[in-house]
Amino acid sequence: MNAEAIKALATALVMGVGALGPAIALGKIGSAALEALGRNPESESAVRTSMILALAFAEAVAIYSLVVALIIKFT
Repeated sequence: MNAEAIKALATALVMGVGALGPAIALGKIGSAALEALGRNPESESAVRTSMILALAFAEAVAIYSLVVALIIKFT
């Protein structure tokens, strides 16, 4: 196996694993927010603010994995 094949495999692995975690987290965050709103609709603004913040942090992990994959690919 040559170096280019290993780089391609490493890039694919980093993006696959790096996207799987945030995808699961985004689903759980959305589910928990909707459940919280169903139980207490008056807390909509607080739940929405917390949900958007948590979504941003979860999405940042996917962006970091994209950066690492690009570094692997182009070095």
